[in-house]
Amino acid sequence: MDVAIQKKTWTRTRLLLLATAVLVAVVVVVSRMAAAGTAKLNVDPERLTISAVTRGEFQEFVPVDGAVMPIKTIYLDAPEGGTVQRILVEDGATLTAGQPIIQLANTDLQLEMVNRETAVFDLMNNLHNTRNLLQQNRIQQLNQLADIDYQLREARRVYELNRTLYEQKVISQQEFLQTQNNYRFQQRRQQLTRQSLRQDSLSMGQQIGQMQQSVGRMQSNLALMRRKLDDLTIKAPAAGRITSLNAEIGELKTRGQRIGELDMLTGLKVRATLDQYYISRIFAGQKAEVTLNDKRYELRVTKIFPQVSRGLQVDLEFNGPTPPDIRRGQSLPVRLALSDPTQAVRVPRGGFNQKTGGNWIFKVSEDGTKAYRADIRLGRQNPEYYEVLAGLKPGDRVVTSSYEGYETMGELLLKAKAD
Repeated sequence: MDVAIQKKTWTRTRLLLLATAVLVAVVVVVSRMAAAGTAKLNVDPERLTISAVTRGEFQEFVPVDGAVMPIKTIYLDAPEGGTVQRILVEDGATLTAGQPIIQLANTDLQLEMVNRETAVFDLMNNLHNTRNLLQQNRIQQLNQLADIDYQLREARRVYELNRTLYEQKVISQQEFLQTQNNYRFQQRRQQLTRQSLRQDSLSMGQQIGQMQQSVGRMQSNLALMRRKLDDLTIKAPAAGRITSLNAEIGELKTRGQRIGELDMLTGLKVRATLDQYYISRIFAGQKAEVTLNDKRYELRVTKIFPQVSRGLQVDLEFNGPTPPDIRRGQSLPVRLALSDPTQAVRVPRGGFNQKTGGNWIFKVSEDGTKAYRADIRLGRQNPEYYEVLAGLKPGDRVVTSSYEGYETMGELLLKAKAD
């Protein structure tokens, strides 16, 4: 019986062809790399930016735009609802503490105030009448006790007299027992009356105390209501400048509605928003600076907002005097330091890094006729310089402009065009 012979996929011929193709590709790549290393190009020096490598102060910083704000802002909300009756100040006016700003009107609140005052007066009248009735009752009980004391003394006198006469056999036993029983009755009567008087005194004290507490609570509520009426006049809680005043005559304001802002006049701060990339490198007390009219002003980070939405928001305050003539809402260019200043070899920033990745650069020869590739290693950077860790030294000159079209060149011949 015939047996089917399977055809091999990878024959010796195919393997030889594949190896030849790979070898050719490697040769092409190597040749191109060699050509790139030796390729030369004539370039007009005026089309290039040639910068000097220097050694000097280097500091990482991030430039941000900050907005000038008052160092503290108090938000003014309506503590009670009402209709705007009068506007007593203009937007932007400087106010003193307690100065009225807006007068609201609320008839429901005023009517409730009248009702509570009437209730307090009624309760105070009831307390006065009750106190008078209790005093009259106590006077009657005291008169009754005085009469009982008199009757007890008289009964004791008769009892003692009859006891002597009975011992002398002058009166009968029946008569003596009657006087004795009357004396004991008056004693018991006096005890019960005194006990009743004490209980009535305690009850009267408790009743009057409860009514006085009720009056006190109602008076406290009345005082609270008066404060609510006073809140219809919105006043400045502190000295400052009123801004964003939002009120019109006849407008209805609800409780808690924002009517304006009060900026403290104690100083100004700068609020800036940074990229989230720097979130781990920002901390309270971090230094920054702003330059105005060729003068530097130092700042420090005083607050870092925990919410990160469109960026990391921070507040900065001036370490020394505030720059003159800056205003709320003004934009300032701030340099926020990310490190302490150190001495380092540095090269100006430029477009070269986009093509080289910071691994090499065109270094200009001493005679200035050409620029050749030089391997370098860059470290930190700021908007002005790159830190050079290796490959360059102070005094070297390098091409820092864009290398677009030059990335495959090994050497640039710097020749100016003839006129």
